[in-house]
This record gives sequence, structure tokens and C-alpha cells, in this order.
Amino acid sequence: MTAHIAIPTSPIFNASQSIGDILVANGRLSEQDAKQILEYQQAQNVQFGDAAIALKLLTKEDIDFALSQQYDYAYLNATNTSLSPALLAAYQPFGEVSENLRAVRSQLTLHWLAKHPNQNVLAVVSPSKKDGRSFVAANLAIVFAQQGQRTLLIDADLRSEPELNQQRLFKLDRSFGLSGILANRAGLEVAQLVPGLPHLAVLPAGATPPNPQELLGRLAFGNLLENASHQFDITLIDTPAGCDFADAEIIAARAGTALMVCRKNQTLIPEVSRLAHRLQSSGVSLIGSVLNDA
Repeated sequence: MTAHIAIPTSPIFNASQSIGDILVANGRLSEQDAKQILEYQQAQNVQFGDAAIALKLLTKEDIDFALSQQYDYAYLNATNTSLSPALLAAYQPFGEVSENLRAVRSQLTLHWLAKHPNQNVLAVVSPSKKDGRSFVAANLAIVFAQQGQRTLLIDADLRSEPELNQQRLFKLDRSFGLSGILANRAGLEVAQLVPGLPHLAVLPAGATPPNPQELLGRLAFGNLLENASHQFDITLIDTPAGCDFADAEIIAARAGTALMVCRKNQTLIPEVSRLAHRLQSSGVSLIGSVLNDA
């Protein structure tokens, strides 16, 4: 029997609920202040948010929060410390980095998902350890989830200690994770939903095994990705450094498609070429690259 994880199937729009009602319900605005804003709005013929800011009763952050609630655009307030601040797409959704991530999402949607709707599993790879591969994979998963896509992020780096990768970024509970699934000790239900990001689930790496390549080469990994492709709209896989181990090549071959991450002024072009050649020789479709300058 296939294990399932409960995740919303589609965005829920609350556009019929006013900004004032949302902010009052969330304790950011009193009913008396809301009335004052409405009176000013009508008198000056301006939008509710502009009226509130002019009266210094709300901030732009308050207005952005209300709009995100109206249109199911999930993000986290800076005071929310449930996730790592490195997840910029969650904490700074209107910043330059998040805009760039949405541009990558758009390109992937147009040139990958639209052309191959049945191939929705993507390995995120890079040549070396400090290219920012985990950062890109995590934030890219968030922007897909913010679009209402049921998104699964799998941490398939079974080489590092768990707290160094996605478990640290998403502050996940310790669980069996991927290694436990591949050892037939758990199922996909161990993937953890991310608080505040209702369309996103993360499967941590789990305990560090002594035989990562052998585990990833098992049929169980292919079965896991097959199940994930049916339960989720998007599955992204974080991988170990491609030039250090063959794991990334095995993972990408199972996924079928890969996205290359390079760091500006650090990643060596010959290493990128070697990894790209190895992936393509394994039948992997390398659909694009991201230059990380963070």
C-alpha cells in the first residue's frame, strides 16, 4: 500500500475578505482604527492601504500580509523564527533574490513542466560543496509552493550530517527521513509539512548511512520518486556535491532531469563541464543552470 501525506490540493483565495477584516482578525488592527481608515479612504478617495499608511495606523508589511492572505501567497513574518532566515523566499518574498527565484520558476514552468507534464521530478546538482545548491533547492521549493503547487523537497544528501542541510534550514524534527525509507523502515508519510507554507512538504535525509550509493541505487528510490510524482505537482531533490561522489549522478538519473547550480567567482568551469558531461552520458536531461551570487 502506498503511503500518502496530506497536503492542500489547490490554493484557497480569500479575495472577497477585505484587507481591514483580515488585519482585525489577525490582531494587527482594531475595529475602531479600521473605521477611521475607511472614513479617511472615502474622504480622500484613496485605497485602504494608502489611507492606513497615511494615518500611520498600519505599515507596508501589514498591507503585504493582508494581500498574501487574500490571494493565498504564503510567507513568514520576520518575527517568526520557525525556519532559518536563509529561506529568503519565505521571509523576504518581495526582495530581489525572491524575484530571481520566481524568474527561474517561470523558466522551468515554460521550458520543462509545460513541455513534459508527466516529468515533474527535478534533481538540483552542483559540482562542489559550497555552490549554494541546498539554498537554491530550498528557496525554489518555496516559490513553487507559494504558487499553489503541491511541492515536495527531498534531501538526498546522505553524506553530510542531517543538521547541515534541509533539516537545519527548515528546523525539522528528527525522523527516519530518506535513508529510513530506502532501508524499508518508513514510507513517504515521514515527509514533514512546513508550518506557514501549506503547500510544501520536506523529506529530510534522515540518519547518515554507511552505504549511501547502494541505498540510492536500490529500486526503492525509484519507487519513492514514482509515488512522489503522483502525489505532488513538483518534486525537487537536493543532492551531494557532484564532483565528490557519484550520488548526484545516480539521483539525477532516477529523476531524469537536473538543474545545475554554480556560484559566481567560485565554481570552476572545467568542473561544471565534467559534471554536465557525466549527467548527459547517463541520459539525464540538463534543463538549465542557476548562477548563485549569494
